[in-house]
Amino acid sequence: MRKNIALLLLIPTMLFACGNTQKNADDSKQTSQDSTQQSTVSDPTKGEHYGKVVKISTAEFKELIYNYEANPQAWVFRGDKPCVIDFYADWCRPCKMIAPILDELALEYAGKVNFYKVDTQVEQDLARAFNISSIPLVVFCGVQGNPQGTMGAYPKEEYKRMIDSILTK
Repeated sequence: MRKNIALLLLIPTMLFACGNTQKNADDSKQTSQDSTQQSTVSDPTKGEHYGKVVKISTAEFKELIYNYEANPQAWVFRGDKPCVIDFYADWCRPCKMIAPILDELALEYAGKVNFYKVDTQVEQDLARAFNISSIPLVVFCGVQGNPQGTMGAYPKEEYKRMIDSILTK
């Protein structure tokens, strides 16, 4: 099933993407520092996370979105609202380009769609589980059905179109 999900995520064409290559030692130090500042699991539609993109770990991904170890053969979405997941790395320029766009969209869709981001350099087990080899990878997960993803950087209007057509039909 993981391979099927990976194939679903790789179908869209890519405009700008970074290969998921190893970082240098300075970048590794920064990533380690960033991972200690990770947000805790909470309802992103209430309190301080309302209308924000929430950085999550592999454990939080399994709790909030999909536990691929418990259900390896079938996608079983665990959330109560559709979500958008940004798989990124701090060193990736296209990832940095779309981050403010996703921040704006999180505000626009607050209460309707949850927004998460996963640092693929920190959460390498999760990236391996889904065969993520290029970033940015933005995945759209509806409450029902399989996730759909797109690699590369797109303008805000294109992400809005995808959210509207995939998640808020």
